Amino acid sequence: MSGAVAVIVLIDILPQSRLWGFWHFLFCRFALGREAGITFFKVLGSGENAGFGLRPSPSHQGLFCTFVDDAAATDFIAHSKVLSAYRQHAREFFCVKLRAFSSRGSWANQAPLTISASLPSAALMMPVAVLTRASIRPLVAAKFWRRAPPAELSLQHAHGCLLAAGLGEAPLLRQATFTIWESVAAMDAYARTGAHLDAIRAAHAGNFFSESMFTRFIPYDALGVWKSQPAELMLSSQAQSPTRPQKQPDAEA
Repeated sequence: MSGAVAVIVLIDILPQSRLWGFWHFLFCRFALGREAGITFFKVLGSGENAGFGLRPSPSHQGLFCTFVDDAAATDFIAHSKVLSAYRQHAREFFCVKLRAFSSRGSWANQAPLTISASLPSAALMMPVAVLTRASIRPLVAAKFWRRAPPAELSLQHAHGCLLAAGLGEAPLLRQATFTIWESVAAMDAYARTGAHLDAIRAAHAGNFFSESMFTRFIPYDALGVWKSQPAELMLSSQAQSPTRPQKQPDAEA
């Protein structure tokens, strides 16, 4: 399959490397801009409490990058000095390739993602990923953050959520969430119910965002570990939400 490929990287930096991590966060963008085949990138921080706290995390960081094709993304993961340095200083490192099958909105006044995949019928029973990001208007930031905690708490315990990470370019005002779900059905069930639906309706009614982007992906070629869970298990046909008990074989439809 040809076409653009995105890469998400999540890093939990070792306690003894946090000063290094701070400087790497500030300056690794210069090296990223020279990577072969890269078309867009963002170096991202994270919050406390699994990435969703208001205070910045001293150890969690992330990268979002897009590449012209799978070969460029593969070369980046295998040979990038930026990723090599992160691996050396990380207690957990997670990386996954992504092909977008739907996307709307923009990031930094760009539309960095081209649709490079179609959603197969089998996707109803396979993992899918979602990236949402928004620039929050400063005058309504307090209203937004009053709505955010219930939605974030429900996400961390949502049925079928295999991974959830809160990321951002700037504290409070430029926020992103990356999730992996065991199926489209699980993803839609969360998006269309409860605290998350209330927060989305409030954001639209209050015109909270000056810019936003919402993209759905087919994730593949994951590696590393996140929250003690091996990456390859998240994308396997037996992937299960960490908060959901394993099904017995005779219980499956």
